[in-house]
Amino acid sequence: MADASQYLVLDIETIPDASVWQPPAVAAGVPAPFPPPYAHQVIVVGCMLLDADYQLIELNLLPPGLPAGGCAESEILRSFSTFVESKRPSLVTYNGRSFDLPVLALRSLRCGVPMAWYYKERGVRSRFTEEGHIDLCDWLADHGASRASSLDALARLIGLPGKIGVDGSQVHGMYQAGKLEEIRNYCLADVAQTALLFLRFRLLQGVLDSKQYRTAVAGLTKSLAADERLSELTAAIDAARLLSAA
Repeated sequence: MADASQYLVLDIETIPDASVWQPPAVAAGVPAPFPPPYAHQVIVVGCMLLDADYQLIELNLLPPGLPAGGCAESEILRSFSTFVESKRPSLVTYNGRSFDLPVLALRSLRCGVPMAWYYKERGVRSRFTEEGHIDLCDWLADHGASRASSLDALARLIGLPGKIGVDGSQVHGMYQAGKLEEIRNYCLADVAQTALLFLRFRLLQGVLDSKQYRTAVAGLTKSLAADERLSELTAAIDAARLLSAA
């Protein structure tokens, strides 16, 4: 069973896998179609582990100690699945039910990497329960009743900077240019903003009261400020807006 005393905030970065899918020809000026889930090769997995009080245990890329030039997709997937299997945390994502987790499952299928926890624990895949997985995009759109918002938009709504100079559409070009470190930091910035949005969601739900919310946010932002990989992000946070709570 997932451990409700720990939360794993998750984000992935991918590039198109030309060996399994080729985009159809489109007219000049028309964007290429988004690849299907199975055709997204996973190049980065960023994770933040929080304790029951929403304070930072660790923030890392998987596998830990990644070489500068990256590693095989199968190694990334195996490291992620092993980590979740050992910790059994509740996952927290933004659009993870529609994108991140299906991609991880289908790419694990391709690479022959087991994801037993994903299929054993029904709550991880169930849409209407928090047990095992909280997809903030889905919850904040009332499970499809309202139009979904982007992470960038909701981050800015609560005092976070959102996307800073990079968005997902640029990742493939950056990867081809050898800018893997920049992609990793971009991924971690999305993980951090998802985590802070998660705390705001807990306030919205009434799980945290105003005092508990401010304490949790202050503790987490202090930890994030000490991580040089997030220096641009933390410098751009509107602390007054983020800490505002009636």
